[in-house]
Amino acid sequence: MSAAAVIEFALEGDFVELHQLLKLCGVVGSGGAGKALVSSGAARVDGVVELRRTCKIRAGQTVEAGGVRIAVIAEPSAAQP
Repeated sequence: MSAAAVIEFALEGDFVELHQLLKLCGVVGSGGAGKALVSSGAARVDGVVELRRTCKIRAGQTVEAGGVRIAVIAEPSAAQP
């Protein structure tokens, strides 16, 4: 079993919906494809299968799908005044 590629995603704002995160990180080609991937049970959030397409993903969470692990981090400029 090969290790998943790791992507760091700098979150702008409070959250991003799961299907949009998959699109923004290039795991899928469109939001619709992201919804289909999540609905199929192929996405995990913090190690747990997530079936809600619009699940709110926040900084500190990890998403795994399509052989990719996405570490969601707070945008650096958001933490500075």
